[in-house]
Amino acid sequence: MPTCSPIILFSMGYSLAMDVHSLATQSMLRVRRSSNGEVLFALSGRIDSEHVTELESLIRAEGSGLPIVIDLKDVTLAGEDGIIFLAHCEAGNITLVNCPPYIRKWITKQNDGS
Repeated sequence: MPTCSPIILFSMGYSLAMDVHSLATQSMLRVRRSSNGEVLFALSGRIDSEHVTELESLIRAEGSGLPIVIDLKDVTLAGEDGIIFLAHCEAGNITLVNCPPYIRKWITKQNDGS
C-alpha cells in the first residue's frame, strides 16, 4: 500500500484563506509525495522560479535510494527556470512522466542548447 505525506502548497507566502479571485492570480504549485518502490512527486499548478529551490530541496531530502519520479500530468505552466530544473532532473536520472508535449519540447530545446 503506498504511503502519502501531507500536501505541500507553495503560494508565494500568502495565506491559504484567500478568496478564489486572489488565489487565481497567484503562482501556486502543489506537490504530493507518495512512495511504493519509488518516490513519486505529483506536481499540480505552475512551476515558476520561486518553486525550483523548494523542489530541489525536496528531492535532495530523499535519502532512501529509491528511484525518483516526477508526474507532470497536472502542471498547467512551466517558466524558463522550471524547464531548466526539469531538464536537470532528467539528466540526474529522475524520471518525468505524463509530461505535456509543450514542456517536453522546451526540455528538448534546453538540452540541445537552443
